Amino acid sequence: MPLLPVEGVRANEGLQVPLECQLNQGSWQPCTLTIEQLGEHWWLQIGAQRLDFRSDGRGSITLIEGGASPRAVQPIWTAQRALCWDGVCTKGDLPLD
Repeated sequence: MPLLPVEGVRANEGLQVPLECQLNQGSWQPCTLTIEQLGEHWWLQIGAQRLDFRSDGRGSITLIEGGASPRAVQPIWTAQRALCWDGVCTKGDLPLD
């Protein structure tokens, strides 16, 4: 899987990347990853649903879905080359910090 270069992404620029997303082992569907601050704040837009992620820089990642309370999630890579956070999976040209 090719990874996008991130040298040009600055804290306030933002970057949008088209990906495929899967929720709770459902079908894969088009989505958009938007990075507001590399390694700190990003979100996935899946249709009308927005999933916000925040990292504290020490390995803790929080997911906020709609109006729900934030919950801690753990990132893992799957054998299918997808990056997942507790039931939310993405695949495509992922920019990594």
